[in-house]
Amino acid sequence: MSGADGRIAGVRRSSSAGRPAAGGRAPRQRAGDAEQLGFEGMPERLFVCTPSKLGAYADCPRRYRYSYVDRPAPPKGPPWAHNSLGASVHTALKNWYALPADRRRPDALATLLKGTWVREGYRDDEQERAAYRRALGWLEAYVETLEPDSDPLGVERVVAVKTAVLAFNGRADRIDSRPGPEGPELVIVDYKTGRSGLDADDARGSQALALYAYAAERVFRRPCRRVELHHLPTGTVAGHDHTVESLARQLTRAEDTARDIMAAERAVADGADADEAFPVAPSPRCGWCDFRRHCPAGAQAPGKEPWAAMDRPADG
Repeated sequence: MSGADGRIAGVRRSSSAGRPAAGGRAPRQRAGDAEQLGFEGMPERLFVCTPSKLGAYADCPRRYRYSYVDRPAPPKGPPWAHNSLGASVHTALKNWYALPADRRRPDALATLLKGTWVREGYRDDEQERAAYRRALGWLEAYVETLEPDSDPLGVERVVAVKTAVLAFNGRADRIDSRPGPEGPELVIVDYKTGRSGLDADDARGSQALALYAYAAERVFRRPCRRVELHHLPTGTVAGHDHTVESLARQLTRAEDTARDIMAAERAVADGADADEAFPVAPSPRCGWCDFRRHCPAGAQAPGKEPWAAMDRPADG
């Protein structure tokens, strides 16, 4: 934007313009000869993130690099059947709540699930059909526990918040509004279709749920301390009631992870070795990693077939 004197905001002319040089000759003014003002005092850029982005780095910095830093990113392996199953169930529940209240009946679920069914990753048609029947049974049992005429505050709702370090956003499966001692309180609900044995410690330790709660409280301006994992295969609920302090600890942990990521990204931009900046963290998860074939450490782990999780007890 130009001011009345013709100067461009944020730019000042070089102080040497129009002055005689040491040899007595005035330097020739060039069009656009300008000096960019510095940005001292400007805040550090925020780290834009989701729970999955933070979780990828916490699990293995190398996997984070393959997913978010390397361009072009290495091609992923084939799709996983258990991810297809989970996505199908989540979308069916989302569409369940999109129905008018008088149509939210168990007999609507077969149509909803067929309409959202993801077929990728299964070993064969027989395994896929068995997975569909299993998922339908989970959904029918689960909706029996719901009030069909009660609408959550949010379904697949994006919540976002900024801190001094983070620009966080995430999509919560469900946000309920429930009566509290001092008025309505929010509850974060996360659907699970995978491993069994989830308990209160899993809910308490989930950084994703804590960040959803922290963000939801600020978006809706209502207290949000309760987080729940709803495990559809077993019909169990694992919950935890956070405090202001415990949410703050989870937020601090997320900010520390973000600082580590930004430091690693700066190091690579400055010429550091990417493998050293984003080291591999070998673990049993290597066999399930999308980038196992591109990672020297991961390639040493036995690979899993895309449908392997479907054969594990109580997994979905």
